[in-house]
Amino acid sequence: MPIEDFEGLADAAPDHVRLEYVDGRVRTKDPLSVEDFEELERRAPETVRLEYINGKLEVKAMPDGNHSEIHMWLLEQCLHHRPDLRLHHERGVRTEAYRKGRARADGALVRRGHFKGHGEWSAANGVLMVVEITSHDRDTNQRDRIDKPVGYAAVDIPVYLLIDRDHNTVVVYSEPEDGRYQQKTSHSWGTPVELPEPLGFTLDTEELKDYAD
Repeated sequence: MPIEDFEGLADAAPDHVRLEYVDGRVRTKDPLSVEDFEELERRAPETVRLEYINGKLEVKAMPDGNHSEIHMWLLEQCLHHRPDLRLHHERGVRTEAYRKGRARADGALVRRGHFKGHGEWSAANGVLMVVEITSHDRDTNQRDRIDKPVGYAAVDIPVYLLIDRDHNTVVVYSEPEDGRYQQKTSHSWGTPVELPEPLGFTLDTEELKDYAD
């Protein structure tokens, strides 16, 4: 996180939320409640995207061009196979046990009109698949490969799709039970990826090779 973004966030933070900047990361000096996180997130500058994962404040990297192109590729695939569904970008989802987490998913696949009337953070009910596209930042391993699968499984989101740019793979997590996904399959870019029910279609991932970096 650039120091300029941290300074903007610190200036906007509620008086009782104390932030510190250590080794390029933003941290809270005191335990942060979900309510305090939501207030901090509302006040954050537009250049800062925040999440609350596993009881910790997380800063999500801003998407680069390849990240955006991958999202558009997936959106087109979903519309082609399931025109009844919509892939929402940057959707806030309540995750983890007792909905104590706040994840800003790169994609949330739902039926058309599902989010009508919702606030910034939606319950996971009705979300058929969540998507994360890794960024080249040092927190992506813990956030996207370790914490997010647990948080999404805990609220029974049927499918978690991880598009891993570090390993050029698409990882499909499915069958959430007891707070864990029971199935996990990894596919190299360029190979077909079958998405299980309630989706039931196959992704053509050949185009992803264009975005290897």
